[in-house]
Amino acid sequence: MTAAAMLMISSPLGALAQPSTPTLPPGDRWGPRIIYEPTEQVEVISDLVYAQYEQGRTLKLDLYLPRHRPHHPLPGIIVIRGGSWKQGDKEGFASIASRLAESGFAAASIEYRTSQEAPFPAAIHDVKAATRWMRTHAHQYGIDDQALGAIGGSAGAHLAILLATSSGISDLEALATPDEPSSQIQAAVGMATPSALTDFVERPVVRDFLAVSPEQHPEAWILASPISHVDQTDPPLLLLHSDADDIVPYQQAIQLTQRYEEAGIRSELGIISGAPHAFWHFPAWFDKTMERSINFFNQELKSTPMPAAKPQNTQVF
Repeated sequence: MTAAAMLMISSPLGALAQPSTPTLPPGDRWGPRIIYEPTEQVEVISDLVYAQYEQGRTLKLDLYLPRHRPHHPLPGIIVIRGGSWKQGDKEGFASIASRLAESGFAAASIEYRTSQEAPFPAAIHDVKAATRWMRTHAHQYGIDDQALGAIGGSAGAHLAILLATSSGISDLEALATPDEPSSQIQAAVGMATPSALTDFVERPVVRDFLAVSPEQHPEAWILASPISHVDQTDPPLLLLHSDADDIVPYQQAIQLTQRYEEAGIRSELGIISGAPHAFWHFPAWFDKTMERSINFFNQELKSTPMPAAKPQNTQVF
């Protein structure tokens, strides 16, 4: 990919508003979560097998398509749910996949192996397998195999951004044959992205995901960190993060955009004021999150990329 100058949206840490101390349980504080509701505008092709492993283990995806499709191929998006790498079902991000399909994308909401079933690098192997599946079956489903992206939240954001930054790294590809199609994507959106797992060495959930300690295998923690692989071949990123995130500090997003700037690649950072970690699950933030993400994918996958630009001020919504 031709390197583009960085468009970074950031600000001094002290300029961001801090949330007040919560007085209600999280569920009551943020209200009910978004519930997926099927729409006549979207066709869902369920339970498509995209990977097969030993002992009969198969992985499936649900493909969300606009019901009235244009005559030209659609950009494709891999949709990856969060859940501490312990929830890998394909239904958790159905609302996100459906909204993408309504907006003219082919969205594949995937399941992947959790840390309890198979630790790192199994999950990223699955995500890359799903990307290759989409590229292989692009003609069958009317997808543009040269315009693929990914979106994920939290653990799913980690996998989406690792997919974006690690194309061609053999330890993360798990190719069955040398002539398999590329797993490289052309754009990625990460919501509450843990970009440097080396900053979470005391977190049991991260240790479970990697299944090795940083003392025993520091190279595994580096390999699993998207920020470790940034170079000029990586696609543009949109990172969305709450300044009140108490699970993945928003400095993780700032560090990654800074690394992108150093590499001369375009990225955007949207800071969400006072929102919970998983803001995309709640009505107060879902529509704006999807609008921002869809605009980004439209720009990167449906039209000529933006020209080089100078860093801009933080965008808060």
